[in-house]
Order: sequence, then C-alpha cells, then structure tokens
Amino acid sequence: MDMFFSLLSPQLWLIALSIAVLGGMVKGVVGFAMPMVVISGLSTFMEPELALAGLILPTLVANGTQALRQGIGPAWASAQRFWVYLVVGGVVLVASAQLVRVLPISVMLGMIGIPVTLFAVMQLIGWRLSLARQRKDVEAGIGAFAGFLGGISGIWGPPTVLYLTALDTEKTEQMRAQGVIYGLGAVALVGAHIGSGVLRAETLPLSLALIAPALLGQWLGGKVLDRIDQAVFKKATLLVLLIVGMNLIRRSLVG
Repeated sequence: MDMFFSLLSPQLWLIALSIAVLGGMVKGVVGFAMPMVVISGLSTFMEPELALAGLILPTLVANGTQALRQGIGPAWASAQRFWVYLVVGGVVLVASAQLVRVLPISVMLGMIGIPVTLFAVMQLIGWRLSLARQRKDVEAGIGAFAGFLGGISGIWGPPTVLYLTALDTEKTEQMRAQGVIYGLGAVALVGAHIGSGVLRAETLPLSLALIAPALLGQWLGGKVLDRIDQAVFKKATLLVLLIVGMNLIRRSLVG
C-alpha cells in the first residue's frame, strides 16, 4: 500500500482513476483518444514522464480487447492489410521513446498538444484527407509520424484515424484496425519504455492501477454508443480534445 501512496495522495489517486474512466469512455465510443485524455489529464498534477508511464498498460489492455472484439482471424487480416504502417511505426516508436528522458518538459507538452489541437480543429471544421487507394509510401510516412509521436507521448491516434478515414475504411474494420494498430504499438511502447526507464518498479503501480478503471470506462462507452447518436458524441469529444490540446500548448509556453 505504501508504494501506491508514495506516488500520489488519496485525493489525487481518486482523480487519476476518474481520468482513466473518462479516457476509457471516450475510447469506447470513438475507438481512440484514451491516451490523449489520460496523459493530458494526469500531466496537470504530475510529471509528464509519470503520466506517460501511467497510461502504458491500460492502453495495451484496452487496445487488445478492441482488436480482438471480432476474433483473432479478422484481427490478423487487419494486421496483414496495414503491415507497412505497423512495421514503420513500431521501429520509429522504439527509437523516439529514448528521447523522453532527455526532452525538456515544455517541449514534450508542446509535441503532444500541437497535433492533438490540429487534429481536433481539422475534424471539427470538416476537413478530410481523401485517398483513392492504399499507397505504401503514404502509409510509411504517416506510420513514421505516428510512431514518433507515440514514442515520446504514448499518443498515436490522430494520424492513424486520419489515415483510416482518408481510405474510407468501413466502420467495423476501422474500429478493429485501430485496435490492432494501437495494440501492437502499445506492445512496442511497453518494451521501449522498459528500456528508456519510464516504466519501472516505481511507476509500475500507477500503470497497473489504471487498467481496471480504463476498462470500466471502455465498457461504459460501448453502452453509451448504443444509446446516443455517435456523430453528436464524437463532436463533443473533439471539443474536449481541443480544449485539452490548447491547455497543453499553453503549459508548454508558460510552464
């Protein structure tokens, strides 16, 4: 018990668990954004490095359940279709993860906040990238950018959603593909940040503790999705992400 309360006070633990539930709910509805919500929320009262450690295991487990929702066969088919994205993104993710221990906090917050804000704005104004077919060079480029962002922040959802949407991927396959991409990325993230020292004995309790509330939120999000109009909820989610992203940029500028 001491190892838990050496990290956070009981009040801050309650806030951290609530943030994990909220992040899981958002993911349950739109299939992504849990890392953005969790790391943005946690980093308001803890060091970004600890916040990153906290989201690693919940992200791994939540994406695993999303990827395997229709079974192993369909998940494997999605992995085969997007293998270039997965390979390039994974390699870059492992490499960029080593920057976490040397990047200034202000830079790290800005590198998270800027793409989150840009993604939310693009989606809210209705801008859509459109690709007539799947191209390996485009896939490799976007995968590299997503991997770089994922390694330093645990967030690789925005470029992934942008790419899948540009291909006009069918809804069920898009949700599954997101789970596969994020899930395998999360496996790489675990290994990378064991190597970087972000995920270690001192930070592991936080990551373990956030798994259950994140899964609870994901389950609740699935229930919400069944009952309300997805477009309305997604717009509300994007507004929240916009506020979160702008707050991270503000913190990166003013400290």
